[in-house]
Amino acid sequence: MTEHDNKTTSQEEENKTSRRDFLKLAGAMVGAAALTQLPMAKKMSAARASGGGEGTGHQWGMLIDINLCIGCQYCTFACNAINNLADDMRYCVVTTETTRSGEEFFLSRPCMHCDEAPCVQACPVAATRKRPDGIVEMDYDRCIGCRYCMVACPYDARVFNWKEPIELSPQSPTFGYQEVPNRPRGVVEKCTFCSHRIDAGLERGLVPGVDHQATPACVVACPTNARIFGDMNDATSPISKALAEATVTLRLREELSTEPRVYYIPPESHTDNPFQGN
Repeated sequence: MTEHDNKTTSQEEENKTSRRDFLKLAGAMVGAAALTQLPMAKKMSAARASGGGEGTGHQWGMLIDINLCIGCQYCTFACNAINNLADDMRYCVVTTETTRSGEEFFLSRPCMHCDEAPCVQACPVAATRKRPDGIVEMDYDRCIGCRYCMVACPYDARVFNWKEPIELSPQSPTFGYQEVPNRPRGVVEKCTFCSHRIDAGLERGLVPGVDHQATPACVVACPTNARIFGDMNDATSPISKALAEATVTLRLREELSTEPRVYYIPPESHTDNPFQGN
């Protein structure tokens, strides 16, 4: 094997997110906690500035409160139903993780819709692109199935479609009905923040994050309201209010400077909170 091949293999291995990465999430949270304790106004300003243009227009984001997540996977099931996915294809993954003090918690991972998305930069045919409102979307007609975006994504948020589309998701109709067209075999798929709901809702005068018809299915399906969605450019939106009220928030793998649009409220502990004082 040549030196070039060795470097390529090494880079691919570094970019792949394994389960081990997320079992070490607590350590990453500790390192990021000091940064995430900055005044929320400053963080919001940074998010707007990196969202395209001059911070005008909608900039969508999500907040997940780990303390409220019960691991029911309703978010996953609702996502699979409306996207007509088989059970072995999941845009939203829920795993059980452990804090530094040994406390278990559930980590729900949709696409992070990064402002500086590695997948966008890696795609050789511009099949992956970021909308002005911050949503990272796919053009399935352009996708050639090279999977470079999967290698580049540090969150393991993409899945490859190896099979022909199924007739009906096993999660339908219990968790919803198909709302988007089937994707062809041989393309990479991902969470879209239910952009079809957002766009249709805005046309009807609905408010994403408030009106269920215009809000991502995973948010609507959550029985504990662990997920909050909305426009980070609107100070009155649910997510803006929640971020302003949160004592500490974090984003996964912030050290990579991907600027994710998904924020987390970390686990709390009455006896040993590993995220305080770091």
